[in-house]
Amino acid sequence: MKKLLLTFFLLSTAFGISQTLLSPSEFLGYELGSEFTRHHQVMDYYKYLAETASDRVKLVEYGKTNERRPLIVAYVSSPENIVALESIRLEHLKNTTGQGSPTKAIVWLSYNVHGNESVSTEASMQTIYELLTNKSSYLENTVVIMDPCINPDGRDRYVNWYNQFKNTPNNIDPNSKEHHEGWLNGRSNHYMFDLNRDWAWLTQIESQQRIKVFNQWLPHVHVDFHEQGVNNPYYFAPAAEPFHEVVTDFQRDFQITIGKNHAKYFDANGWFYFTKEVFDLLYPSYGDTYPTYNGGIGMTYEQGGSGRAGLGVKTIIGDTLTLNDRIAHHLTTGLSTVEVASQNTDKLNREFKKFYQNKNFKYKSYVMNGDPDKIDAIAALLRSHEIKYGWAKEGTAKGHLYSSGKLGTTKTTPSTLVVSTDQVKGTLAQVLMEPNTKLSDSLTYDITAWSLPYAYGLEAIASQTLVESDPSGDWEILPSKEVDINQDTYAFVSDWSSMKDARFLTALVKENIRVRFAKNPFLAEGKKFDRGSLIITKGDNKNHKDFAETLSRVAYDNTTTLTPTNTGFVEKGNDFGSSYVPMITDTKIAMLSGEPTNTLEFGEIWHFFEQQLHYPLTILDSEYYDQVELSDYDVLILPNGWYGKFFSENKLQDLKEFVKNGGKVIAMEGAIKGINGEHGFGLKEKEIKKDSTENILPYEEAEREDIKNAITGAIFRTKVDQTHPLAYGYGDHYFTLKLSDDAFENLETGTVVYLENTDSPVAGFAGSEAKKKIANTLVFGVEEVGKGQVVYMVDNPLFRGFWENGKLFFVNALFMVK
Repeated sequence: MKKLLLTFFLLSTAFGISQTLLSPSEFLGYELGSEFTRHHQVMDYYKYLAETASDRVKLVEYGKTNERRPLIVAYVSSPENIVALESIRLEHLKNTTGQGSPTKAIVWLSYNVHGNESVSTEASMQTIYELLTNKSSYLENTVVIMDPCINPDGRDRYVNWYNQFKNTPNNIDPNSKEHHEGWLNGRSNHYMFDLNRDWAWLTQIESQQRIKVFNQWLPHVHVDFHEQGVNNPYYFAPAAEPFHEVVTDFQRDFQITIGKNHAKYFDANGWFYFTKEVFDLLYPSYGDTYPTYNGGIGMTYEQGGSGRAGLGVKTIIGDTLTLNDRIAHHLTTGLSTVEVASQNTDKLNREFKKFYQNKNFKYKSYVMNGDPDKIDAIAALLRSHEIKYGWAKEGTAKGHLYSSGKLGTTKTTPSTLVVSTDQVKGTLAQVLMEPNTKLSDSLTYDITAWSLPYAYGLEAIASQTLVESDPSGDWEILPSKEVDINQDTYAFVSDWSSMKDARFLTALVKENIRVRFAKNPFLAEGKKFDRGSLIITKGDNKNHKDFAETLSRVAYDNTTTLTPTNTGFVEKGNDFGSSYVPMITDTKIAMLSGEPTNTLEFGEIWHFFEQQLHYPLTILDSEYYDQVELSDYDVLILPNGWYGKFFSENKLQDLKEFVKNGGKVIAMEGAIKGINGEHGFGLKEKEIKKDSTENILPYEEAEREDIKNAITGAIFRTKVDQTHPLAYGYGDHYFTLKLSDDAFENLETGTVVYLENTDSPVAGFAGSEAKKKIANTLVFGVEEVGKGQVVYMVDNPLFRGFWENGKLFFVNALFMVK
């Protein structure tokens, strides 16, 4: 009888709690799953819960998107835990130094990183409601952190589009318009960036703001909720190979534990699912890998549907997949995850502490020399990840030379940056810095190389010994506010070697200050200046009434050091009045958008102009491209894409006339094929004769055989013609990130960056046939056509915004190539 009374009491209590809170359907005024909820309505529901259940929900706005939508996290737990939230956090973080005695599990649930994978935000509302009502017991020893929408701009773009074009009622026919988004789809953020590939690089404002909160918690478990193709069943952990070698046995095993718990619920409902396929744990910038490299159990959950599913769609086998189905699946795995964490609190805390104990990594220190601006840039990224660094002392360091791939030594100075793996974030540092990641399987979901010293263009050594260094301090030294810009000084000279220099140039151009650049090295005031150095003369700016004040302000704002000179007569090289010291003009730049361009690559360039270079860009849509007068622009950028028949014979003829008359085209990756050929420009694809005697393979071996022709994001060492304007600011070699086996013959003149007959990449995977194909081929080059130029970029120097060392090539293409 007592047992029955207790059961009745518990059920009554649970019922009473649920009555005090409105469900999402009750609050929104429509059944959840019957339509898509706009972002502001989602925020309203979370605010309602935080107000109504303030003892169990704490809401924090951690930032805003580019389109000014709020980014929030909701802390959900028992009343006792919410009161003690800060002490729980601090005790948990003490575990990273082996000093804590935490008793709670920290679970972070992230929803809707891809905007048109729209079900997860809907599911988040039902999940938080269930946690506060029917599943509140999970919260007694667990703090759940929920980010209901990582990508509000992309999600609202999709939801608004769907609401505009859906049938009434919705149509399940997959051919209907409501199942076919246009070019500007909702997957990415405002700048068309994939936020799920930005966790490590932090190029986007959403990532930059979120990582601050993430580092305050470093959760035991992190789940990233996604969607995949309409016809796919549900995917959950365990992940597929390859796993990065730093992933621990416990992290692998706990994924299996969680997966089995999910399977229990899916089996009971007769739902289909798969595990251990496709989605691996290697590339460090995902929402599953990045938390894993920070000691957590990082997982991706993938529901079938994505932007094609709408409110309901007919699948290939004739079933109907509804939004309600998709919500139910994500709700189930979300609650199951919290359940397993609450059952394993002690184990999670114990293993989290072990993760942060000293690791016996092969490399103990990463030692980097190079341009101060590039050192400054990588140091800023390290600070964002709370990776500690220091400055070396005078001496030498021995280890693996990144430049050659061999053992060697390098000199160290107080300007040499040192990152040790003997620190709290040592595992993350190891993953981001290591020269070459070990692959347990060549079939991967993403790129296989990303090492930061290569990406930032630094001379580096990976040392097996601990290199002594002083703790990091303020690296960037600002010039004095009172920069001495004397009106009577003949000229001012600045270096050209980094994106900081590029921003200084564009700031001057926007201020109507006229700037020249040197085509050859020269010696002035006893200092050597390399090709590309900027020269600002009094004579060129005699009509600028605020010349001195403006130049002083711009130099300060961009932390640029100027060398004054009272003569244009140089000690060695070309004088400032020489034709080898031409003017940089106010360049008008346009870029093609829409079909046939790739949204991601388009977004990389758009973001580069607006958020990194700070220079105006006109975006021309392909729908009205034919009506545009190209002669109104100096440069036309063609992003990567699938151009097919876009450039008809007539369009190509118009493009060639534009170039012949002095225009410039920058063709990137797939765009190169679109403008070359019978009626186009002169770059030729490399032809490879196939062996007709190749054996016929069994079906199951075909995928692995195809990998011979693939390059999965590998880093190659290239040769550079330093004398060409496209290469100003670079040395005699460059490490390029190659993403495909596209191969083009070198130009007779104008080959600037090229691959020699190399066997292997310095990092990452390249198939045997792909390596043969790309040997002795073009990477970057310039073809002279009439008075203009075509700049070819076979590889993408702006890839995902993180390949820092490629960006100056792109700026050179804009301003230096004439």
